[in-house]
Amino acid sequence: MPFDATRPNNELPPLPPMVELETRTVLKACIAARSALAALKESGDLIPNQAMLINTIPILEAKASSEIENIVTTTDSLFRYALINEANADGATKEALRYGSALWQGMQSLHGRPLCTNTAIDICTTIKGTRMEVRRVPGTKLANPTTEEVIYTPPEGEPLLRNMLANWESFLHGDEDIDPLVRMAVAHYQFEAIHPFTDGNGRTGRILNLIYLVEQGLLTVPVLYLSRYVLEHKSDYYRLLRLVTVSGKWEPWLVFMITAIAETSDWTRSKIMAVRDLLSHTSAYVRHELPSVYSRELMDVVFSQPYCRIQNLVQADIVRRQTASGYLKKMVDIGVLGEEKSGRDKLFVQPKLLRLLEQESNEFAPY
Repeated sequence: MPFDATRPNNELPPLPPMVELETRTVLKACIAARSALAALKESGDLIPNQAMLINTIPILEAKASSEIENIVTTTDSLFRYALINEANADGATKEALRYGSALWQGMQSLHGRPLCTNTAIDICTTIKGTRMEVRRVPGTKLANPTTEEVIYTPPEGEPLLRNMLANWESFLHGDEDIDPLVRMAVAHYQFEAIHPFTDGNGRTGRILNLIYLVEQGLLTVPVLYLSRYVLEHKSDYYRLLRLVTVSGKWEPWLVFMITAIAETSDWTRSKIMAVRDLLSHTSAYVRHELPSVYSRELMDVVFSQPYCRIQNLVQADIVRRQTASGYLKKMVDIGVLGEEKSGRDKLFVQPKLLRLLEQESNEFAPY
């Protein structure tokens, strides 16, 4: 019987698929992706201030993953409101910031339990800002936003969905003969096909990918900017997902996702190295221009994210408030920082760092 997009896919096959997953082409892609991931992990370990990684790349990931769902904000807004109270941010920025919170919440959950259905529920709840549960009522359909044609109807019935999710969990932590990158790609398809929530499934699934790579020891922190690749190849992403559903063709989908990991790892590593180079260059400039102000600890705070406040220096135990204000203003005077007002707050932006994170290029103008 041909696939009927309007009928609930209650016959979604369980995992593992009854096909050869680790074809020669797939394994070749895995070798390249593992090498790129290892290089990314090593570059992250070389950064002395891990806050630089934690506060930057996941924000970019949040922006891109949200944009895939047509939730569009700016990098500047995300970094600004990640630092100050997000109450005044627009709705899209708030939702993208919740993605970042959900990512770290999911990471922390690994300390108490392996990745599981409850992890997904908690992640989706944080993303949506309201309690999300596995779907209990029918009627969810995925449609083409332009033509409104139904392109997929996910399975229905909470007991069935929970059984499918239990199978998904077992596959994630099951057959160790299957490369973790292959398992991640297969499990991502299955999660999206189950579509367990009324909303937020795509973003939840993309967070689960990053958490799984950390759980499997392939990353230390979730700094892989994977949604960038998906956003740039959005039509292929959805086309290949559908190809698995309609025709059972797994290899193109697996190669796509594993290639995404390889290329994104290379991109993320290059960006991290560029940030490290900018930190080194800026530190040398501040040390030369403001020797009485410079300290490695000060530069770590300034580079932990593109925006900082006086209290960040105080909280880091570098100097007291009055001295901190003077230090930051002197850095404004030599062009390292820019000063902005945000309500009662003064924000100090590191324009070269912000520009470096926003742009594709890893070049920056020297001081």
